[in-house]
Amino acid sequence: MHRLDDRVPAVLLRVDRNPFHHGTLGAVRSLGRAGVEVHLVADSEGSPVGRSRFVSQTHPPPPPGASAADIAAVLRQVAARVSRPAVLVPLDDVSALAVNAPGGEPCAGFLLPRQPRGLAERVADKAELAAVCERVGVPHPVTLMPQSPAQAAAAAWQLGLPLVAKWSRPWLIPAGRGLRSTVVVRSAREAEALYLRTPEAGSPLLLQTYLPPGPDRDWFFHGYVDGAGATHGGGAGRKHGAWPRGAGLTTVGRWTPDARLEALVGRFTHALGYRGILDLDFRRDDTTGRYHLLDFNPRPGAQFRLFEDAAGLDVVRALHLDLTNRPLPAPAPLPDRVFVVENYAPLRALRHRGPDRELAWHAPDDRAPGRALWGLWARHVSLRLAQRAGRVLRVRALTRRATAIAADASVTTAAYTAAAGAGAAGARAAGARATGAGAGTAGAVTGPAGGAGAGSRDPALVRPRSWPGADRLRARLRAGRTSDQAPAPPSSPAPSPVSVRPTAPPACFPARGATDDERASSR
Repeated sequence: MHRLDDRVPAVLLRVDRNPFHHGTLGAVRSLGRAGVEVHLVADSEGSPVGRSRFVSQTHPPPPPGASAADIAAVLRQVAARVSRPAVLVPLDDVSALAVNAPGGEPCAGFLLPRQPRGLAERVADKAELAAVCERVGVPHPVTLMPQSPAQAAAAAWQLGLPLVAKWSRPWLIPAGRGLRSTVVVRSAREAEALYLRTPEAGSPLLLQTYLPPGPDRDWFFHGYVDGAGATHGGGAGRKHGAWPRGAGLTTVGRWTPDARLEALVGRFTHALGYRGILDLDFRRDDTTGRYHLLDFNPRPGAQFRLFEDAAGLDVVRALHLDLTNRPLPAPAPLPDRVFVVENYAPLRALRHRGPDRELAWHAPDDRAPGRALWGLWARHVSLRLAQRAGRVLRVRALTRRATAIAADASVTTAAYTAAAGAGAAGARAAGARATGAGAGTAGAVTGPAGGAGAGSRDPALVRPRSWPGADRLRARLRAGRTSDQAPAPPSSPAPSPVSVRPTAPPACFPARGATDDERASSR
């Protein structure tokens, strides 16, 4: 392994609260094994990453939803504690964009690639990426950006179903809303419904042509582009497993050199003037054989350790060497090297053994994270299953209650209607008796059930439960009850029975839907 400058520490920055981001652990181990002092600015509580023996010191991360200015303030505090220049490695989209924010101040005390200001945000934004690909001539799925629900439905028919829906800036999606960065849409109505959630997502909705997944179709490329524009420490890989299946983070990947894909990436980064670490996702179209760029992540991918070559170089070591003015070794690829994320693919982890395989969590020279993983992961999965079960039970309980209220409303309304009719008939009969007897004033009038006086009630008539419109119904019934007023004279028209259609229960019972098990930034 080419020797890194161990006098220069590294600061790993992660804002996203994902305790099971194995890419963070990969960066800690890669630099720590090379003798570099590693400072971790991330939420390590409840995470196996914090157990690694290669973590020199942990620092509190910026709060969720932090602005670029907040992140810069945290970095200034960390720089003061480290007290000497350090290589800064952003590990998620939010931190990568904050470090490269347009008009932002350079991070004093940190070493960074000379990236064109604002370029990271342009390529991470999926709407901007589509425009950049079109301008540079890199294949990309046909992308439409609807401006209304009707346009979303029209775009669905124009692109053909199924199609892919994405939020332009997935790092803005709030947690706990059930929104995923990428979903497959199978009807125009789904596209309309998704567009209506744009205010929640925080960025525009994009609709793209669907390129079906399959064997040999999902590819990725990792690398570090140095100041001269040359790519080091990575290569092309093929995705053999993913979670969720067909789209999501790589659970099993294999280093598979591909000259056409490597040439395409080199042409793209040269046209952009990109510098630094990158992680690109591609899908190959079987009909044309072309690689379509799906995502551009201006940071290390979670599976970057797949591409450690025979010289011991990967993307974070290449970054450290380049920023400390050390020479970068010539590439020494290791084709067919395999990377497995064992908590997502435990059987594959047991099947693949040997020096050409690396596990995400377990390592002979750093056993604590692997031992801690299974207890924390079991607790995490149990909690998620309990949350899902609770949501299902709440929906079922609300549905049963709505059905009961609707049925109760129908029965009670019928009872009130019949009672009002009987009261009207009793009033007419009482008036007739008073006229025949020559009485000067009306006598006592029986209520709807034949009881005497206003206080008489039929014990079988139960006060209904409250439902929308119930108060209005009671007011109308009370106005027609004969026991609360003087009987009408014989010549007066008889009061008509009150007929009210029961109000339907409110449409507030959510449909069951899939939840986002993992954030897109975990790729």
